[in-house]
Amino acid sequence: MAAACKHPLFLSLTFSILIHLSSAVSEPSILLTLKAAMKDPSNSLSSWSNASAAHQCSWTGITCTSTPPLSVTSLDLHGLNLSGELSPSICELPKLTHLNLADNLFNQPIPLHLSQCSSLETLNLSNNLIWGTIPDQISLFGSLKSLDFSRNHIEGKIPEGIGSLKNLQVLNLGSNLLSGNVPLVFGNFSELVVLDLSENPFLVSEIQSDIGKLEKLEQILMQSSGFYGRIPQTFVGLKRLRILDLSQNSLTHELPQALGISLKNLESLDVSANKLTGSFPNAICNVVGLTSLSLHSNFFNGSISNSIINQCLSLERFQVQNNGFSGNFPSGLWSLPKIKLIRAENNRFSGEIPHSISTAAQLEQVQIDNNGFTGRIPQGLGMVKSLYRFSASSNGFYGELPTNFCDSPVMSILNLSHNLLNGGIPQVINCRKLVSLSLADNFFVGEIPSSLGELPVLTYLDLSDNNLTGSIPQELQNLKLALFNVSFNRLSGRVPFSLISGLPASYLQGNLDLCGPGLLKSCLDDKAKHRAFGVTKMTGASISIALAAVLLISAFGFFTFHRYSTGKSKAGILHSVSFYPLRIAEQDLIMAMNDKTAISCGGTFGRVHIISLPSGELVAIKQLMNSGGRSLKALKAEIKTLAKIRHKNIEKILGFCHTGESILLIYEYQPKGSLGDIIGRSNFQLQWSVRWKIAIGVAQGLAYLHHDYAICMLHRNVKSKNVLLDAGFEPKITDFALDRIVGDSAFQSTLALESPASSYMAPECGHSKKATEEMDTYSFGVVLLELVTGRQAEPTDSMEESVDVVKWVRRKINISNGAIHVLDPKISNSSREEMLGALEIALRCTSVVPEKRPSMAEVVRALQSLGSKSLLPHQDFTSDDEHSLPV
Repeated sequence: MAAACKHPLFLSLTFSILIHLSSAVSEPSILLTLKAAMKDPSNSLSSWSNASAAHQCSWTGITCTSTPPLSVTSLDLHGLNLSGELSPSICELPKLTHLNLADNLFNQPIPLHLSQCSSLETLNLSNNLIWGTIPDQISLFGSLKSLDFSRNHIEGKIPEGIGSLKNLQVLNLGSNLLSGNVPLVFGNFSELVVLDLSENPFLVSEIQSDIGKLEKLEQILMQSSGFYGRIPQTFVGLKRLRILDLSQNSLTHELPQALGISLKNLESLDVSANKLTGSFPNAICNVVGLTSLSLHSNFFNGSISNSIINQCLSLERFQVQNNGFSGNFPSGLWSLPKIKLIRAENNRFSGEIPHSISTAAQLEQVQIDNNGFTGRIPQGLGMVKSLYRFSASSNGFYGELPTNFCDSPVMSILNLSHNLLNGGIPQVINCRKLVSLSLADNFFVGEIPSSLGELPVLTYLDLSDNNLTGSIPQELQNLKLALFNVSFNRLSGRVPFSLISGLPASYLQGNLDLCGPGLLKSCLDDKAKHRAFGVTKMTGASISIALAAVLLISAFGFFTFHRYSTGKSKAGILHSVSFYPLRIAEQDLIMAMNDKTAISCGGTFGRVHIISLPSGELVAIKQLMNSGGRSLKALKAEIKTLAKIRHKNIEKILGFCHTGESILLIYEYQPKGSLGDIIGRSNFQLQWSVRWKIAIGVAQGLAYLHHDYAICMLHRNVKSKNVLLDAGFEPKITDFALDRIVGDSAFQSTLALESPASSYMAPECGHSKKATEEMDTYSFGVVLLELVTGRQAEPTDSMEESVDVVKWVRRKINISNGAIHVLDPKISNSSREEMLGALEIALRCTSVVPEKRPSMAEVVRALQSLGSKSLLPHQDFTSDDEHSLPV
């Protein structure tokens, strides 16, 4: 036995077992030390325990070697809501090569002790709360192949020491606050495949030419940063490049002419929103692999030759919108076999759409508005069965529409307005998914097709400014139209009741022979239209009723002004404009002016009266002081613009009355009152599902104003008191764009007088005179904080701490180091995860740095995706704002 024990094979085996046992004991201990330094509010690391120490390779996020002795090779703890500290003990794991801590809440500088992890090849700290600068000691991470610090609050210059990481294949520093010049060291990264410096708006640098030496580079992402100057000629050497995104910078001069010839693997090219000039490289599409070409929002001039496009047989996306391109549009583009998207709006292109467009079997979207296209709409267009959007307004298309112009079964948006089209409008049968049809401002004749009433989802129909005749088809009552504009045609007869009762009267004007309730012509006076002189008794009665209605509305406005004007004895001339038939009787106007109809001020501007109409409907009337002295013409133009806004989350303006010094806006009445009043009640107990619905609705309304409405519009006074709720708690934004009505100076002075230090105002409002979308986003973030915390934005005497909700939330998170302590305790714990997600969105919206705030469109998407955890990037709850939020 003794001899056996001394056998070399036995000793070797025993030593291996001892090493394995030692490893099995030490690595769990290291991991438990690591866990102890972190905060795990979701208990995601519950499997990490002494009880299961022998099975550490089955713990959450752990990957080990496949053969004994088992050692940890990978820690993947992304998205577990972890925070706290990252213990230096992690580098005692001898074979750790992969560390992924992305999508957590680690709030600290870049942990330099990770440089002691000698085997570490992949380090991902993206989407955390990492702050501070990148230290020169970054050179100590010499074995790294992938480094991802993106979506944090890292600031300062990129240090030259980063050039020592010669093994890097992926370098991602996107979405940070980096500044200064990019150092001339990137030529050292001979193995680099992905370079991402995107969304660093404070970078002020030319694109370094040594990047062109990186022959293995496949992706360059530099969009939305501060790059300026030329695109380096050396980029022609990047023969493996698949994705090049240089959009939204300040790049100038021409594109390198040889770029297209050399980049033979290119799949996506985006140099949009720069200041590039010159002609387009003739050979840019001599690339079989190109799948996306985007050059919108530049200052290119010249034309794009057909020889370019003929080579782009794999091209899927072509975007050159918002430029100065001119000359013939490349005709070969229309028939590419894989083309899906063509966007060329807002240029000076000319040319025709060929019939060969029928061979573009995958074409989905075409937008060529505001150009100089001419010719006929080809019959081949109707043969493209994948086309869901075709928008070609403000061009020179002429002739009759082909009968199959709307035959695509997925067509959703069709806009041919402001052209020279003529003939009759064909019957529309096959495009059953059509939502929007605009044929306005052409020369169409004949009747409105009755088949339009058979399209089940048609919501927007604009046939205005044509020569259409006949009556409005009764079949259109089958539709739920948000917009129906047939103004300035030659239509006649009775307007279907459902159309006249729910739409602005201005959408019917210019058709002298239309009749119906609320219109100038009553349908009871049919005989009168055949008489040259005189009127029947019925006609006289109708005229009297119409005049009485106008006088009564004027009397209502006069009486309101007389009662509530600031000491003026004479109201002056009062004018009334109605966008919807209100049908207000005299007794209702008199009764409306008693004190019972007056309620507390709604929002910052104006007192509100709730008026009951004879039909039982209620309207809200808000009085504004016209301290800006706006003329009737200016007021009518501004309010008419606002009245055209049709969105389910924006309060509808029904009409207005105006004197020299007073404006009375007539709105829909919302029975639940304002969100601010509800939050202010002591028994405020809305379920989270209702609060979430309100938040999404408000965000959708603001996103519509910012991005989707024809005229980009700012609210400028977003607050919970300006969010009204209907019977089903659907939110309606009110008091939007009041600066356009009372004048900007009057708006500013009233705002400053009534809310000098409003908690809803973004920090930059104190020193910036220019209103921005980011200011609206900040205000929305405050409203969202109110919904999440159940706490009013403004401090009140009953609050435990006399600070606004933004400071209160950040203070609580700082002190308790946990976001969960600020959630409204009246909400069930089952909604906690979604509330934390909403809190995260609110805190990003209320960032002190305007550039870090998301757009309202991003906010909508983030709120909608709370259930799937697909949120906006995690942002620092405290660090970027601590200097302006003293405890």
